[in-house]
Amino acid sequence: MTTENTDNYSDPFLQRVLNRRQLVLGAFGVATAAALAACGGDSGSDGTTAPVATNGSDATTAPEATAAPDGTTAAPVTTPVTEVVTPSVGGSNAAKFGGGGGDGTIKIGFTAPLTGPLAGFGAANDFTLAAVNALAADGIMLGDKSYKVEIITKDTESSSDTAASRALELITDDEIDLMLAIATPEMINPVADQCESNGVPCLSTLAPWQPYFFPRGGDPAVGFDWTFHFFWGAGELVGNFVDLWDSVETNKKVGLLCPNDPDGNALADPATGYPAGATAGGYTVVDPGRFETLSPSFDSIISKFKEEQVEIVVGIPIPPDFANFWTAAKQQDFNPKMVTVAKALLFPEAVEALGDIADGICTEVWWTPNHPFSSSLTGEKAADLSAKYEASGKQWTQFVGFVHALFEVCFDVVSRAGSTDKQAIVDAVAATKLDTIVGPIQYGANGLPRNIAQTSLVGGQWQKQDGGAFAYDLVVTNNKLSPEIPTTGELKALA
Repeated sequence: MTTENTDNYSDPFLQRVLNRRQLVLGAFGVATAAALAACGGDSGSDGTTAPVATNGSDATTAPEATAAPDGTTAAPVTTPVTEVVTPSVGGSNAAKFGGGGGDGTIKIGFTAPLTGPLAGFGAANDFTLAAVNALAADGIMLGDKSYKVEIITKDTESSSDTAASRALELITDDEIDLMLAIATPEMINPVADQCESNGVPCLSTLAPWQPYFFPRGGDPAVGFDWTFHFFWGAGELVGNFVDLWDSVETNKKVGLLCPNDPDGNALADPATGYPAGATAGGYTVVDPGRFETLSPSFDSIISKFKEEQVEIVVGIPIPPDFANFWTAAKQQDFNPKMVTVAKALLFPEAVEALGDIADGICTEVWWTPNHPFSSSLTGEKAADLSAKYEASGKQWTQFVGFVHALFEVCFDVVSRAGSTDKQAIVDAVAATKLDTIVGPIQYGANGLPRNIAQTSLVGGQWQKQDGGAFAYDLVVTNNKLSPEIPTTGELKALA
C-alpha cells in the first residue's frame, strides 16, 4: 500500500485550529482514510455490502478502501452572491429555461430516503421539486436546442440495498442522463457506486465527504470518474464540537455515542475521529463501543457513562436511536452538561418529538436563513427561500438549502455541457465553479480530491422558544471555523 505525501493535501482547517489552540493535533488532521477503510464498503440494513452492477453484469462489491490522507476546508467566503449570476467558469452562460423542450428530453434521476428511519432527510424534497419543476416547465436550453426536463424520483426506503437497486433501475430502465442523490453515506454510496460502474454522472450531498469518498476506495490523487459530492468534512465537525465543549466548564470527560455504520465508525476512530479532536483539546474519551442502529436499549452505554462520570456526550446516531438514548438517560438520572450530536437532530420534527428534554442540545449547522448566500437559479437569498418554505406552515430546515443547491449545480452543469452526452456532462461537473445558496461549489479546490467540494460548517444549539411560531429554534452559537456565517445567539445551559 502506498502512502501519499501529506504535504500535497495541506489543511487550512487544521492550521486555524493549531494557531488558535497551539496544540499539535497529530493524526486528527491526516489519514482519515485509515478509519474509513476499517469500516469497509457501504453496508445494507442487514450488514451486507450493497450490490453494484456493471453494465448489466452480475453484482459485485465496491472496491476495498485505500488509505489516504484527509482533505481540507475551503477558505471562508467573504463575497456572497446577491443576485442571479453567471457561473464563473470559462465565460459560460447561466442556465436558460424555456423553448418548449421540443428537441428532446433530459432525464434526471433523484434518489432519497422518503420512508423508513431516515425519511426526515427527504423532508424538503416536495417543496424543492415543486419549485424546480415549475422553473423547468417550458424546458431548458442545452446549446441551441430546447429539452424537456424529466426528474424521476426513487425512494431508497432508508436501506442501502434498496438504494443500489433503485439507482440501477434509473440507469438501466429509465435511461437517465444524470443522477442526483442525497442523505447519509448509507444512501448515497450505493447509488454512486452504481453510477461509477455504469458510466453515469452523479451529483450528491448531505453526507460528510470522507465517509462518502474513502469507503468506496477513493484515492485523493486519482478520484472517481463519474461521481461528485459536496458537503462539509469530518474535521470541521469535530472542530466545531470541540469549540462548543470549550465554552462550558466540565471535568472534560467525553462519552462516545456512535453506531456501527460508516458515519459512526469513522467518527469513533481514535486516530482520526472525535477521540483525536477530544484528546488534542485536553479531553478524556470514554468509549463504550459501537451500537447497532435501531438499538432497543442503551442501558449499558448509560451505565458506562455514569460510572465514568461523563459530562459531555458526542455522537452521530440516527434520530430514533438518539431519542431512545436521551429518553432513557433522563429516566436513569444521567445528566451531562453538554450533548453534541450530529445527524440526529437536524430537523425540527425530531427535536419537537423529544419535548422539553431537547432544550439545549447542540448540533452541527450547515445552513440557516441567516447564511449570506443566494441562489444561482432564482436570485433568492437564504432568508427568502426559508420564508417561502415556512409559508407552507413548516419550520425551515437545513435540507431546504442543500437540496436546492443540488439542483443549482445540476442545472448549471447540464447548461454548460450543452447536450445530454454523459461525457460532456461529467466534464462540466469537474469544471464547476458556482456560487449557490449554501456557498461556493468548486470540486477539487484547496487540495481536496477532484470529486469533492467542501462547504462551511458552524456549531449551534436547539433552544426552546416562548411564544414563537415554533417550539424550538436552531441558534448558531459558534462560528470560529467559518466566521463568514453569523452567530444568532448565545450558548445556554443544557436543560
